[in-house]
Amino acid sequence: MTRILATGDLVLERPDSAPLFGPAAPVLAQADVLIGQLEVPHTEATVSMSTDVPALPAPPSALDGVAAAGFDVLTLAGNHVFDFGGEGIADTRAHCRARGMAVTGAGADLAEAWEPAVVERHGRRVVVLSVNCVGPRESWAGTDKPGCAYVEVVTHYEPRGANPGGPPRVYTFAEPQSLRRMAAEIARHTAEDASVVVALHKGLVHQPVDIAAYEREVAHAAIDAGAAAVIAHHAHILKGIEVHRGRPIFHGLGNFATVTSALSGAEDDTPERRAWARERRRLFGFEPDPAMPEYPFHPDSRHTAIAVLDIDETGRLRAGLIPCWIDDHARPVPLTRADGGERVAGYIRDITRDAGLSTAFDWDDDRLTIRLEEGTR
Repeated sequence: MTRILATGDLVLERPDSAPLFGPAAPVLAQADVLIGQLEVPHTEATVSMSTDVPALPAPPSALDGVAAAGFDVLTLAGNHVFDFGGEGIADTRAHCRARGMAVTGAGADLAEAWEPAVVERHGRRVVVLSVNCVGPRESWAGTDKPGCAYVEVVTHYEPRGANPGGPPRVYTFAEPQSLRRMAAEIARHTAEDASVVVALHKGLVHQPVDIAAYEREVAHAAIDAGAAAVIAHHAHILKGIEVHRGRPIFHGLGNFATVTSALSGAEDDTPERRAWARERRRLFGFEPDPAMPEYPFHPDSRHTAIAVLDIDETGRLRAGLIPCWIDDHARPVPLTRADGGERVAGYIRDITRDAGLSTAFDWDDDRLTIRLEEGTR
């Protein structure tokens, strides 16, 4: 059997990130393949290339703690990967690889961005692809432009009744050509008898429960093309679990190890980041916990989980979750069923049901298992 574990976002604005992984280290060590989403570039570049709210560059030394925690694959496709241009992407790739971690999702051009991370364990070939679904456009790779692999998402706003300028109905869908490109890349690797895990950067940020229409469309397309599982991140809060054709879709794994000052709105920060901090409060209706200044996220985001994928010798898949809690030091702490796990599992069940998903869960010791319709390759 090959055990794949996957976490949510890693935002590591500390030179030494190792303490953040301390409580989770024994659980992470159970993985044959450990996957994490690296949210921001790890570079010494300082010139911002983003017209969106730019991240802060994370120190390359923070990757020492990531490697020590046992991560094998880091997915890079996301809205911040191009914040420090091609230099930031090249630096991040090089620093990860120098520490023995494979990367996927961003590169010097579109071909390199689509290159998978490949890990072989116990005779099984595991292929990981990383795809950005949230923009901004400048983050996308081109034929001769650095950036990330992507699926373009189109948003349509429709006025509600006799209320011009009021809250609209919002419709989202994937642009067909880029969706076909993703499906073709997945199918190419499944044809080689690999187990393909697709990491999607997607979701409505800081919003419990809600899953936009494009998210299900893109995730279903990945499964239909042959992916064994879909994992997702970006929203910085857990989302529900779906089963499509007997395969799991983790619509949002939330935060894992995330510490940042980029969202604090401090007086000495850039005008863009200060403005976004104010706007975030208005849009999403929460105040970050002042006792956790490096964790400026929704209170519900402290519920989190590690995705578990067990693939046996025949390719049959079992899937589940290890419930975790973000403690007062912003560290993800795996929970036993009796010691807080039931509470996090209840939250996962609630957000899954409230999103209109019918997934059922069971307990297997301290792991929350997902009822799949059938085993899959």
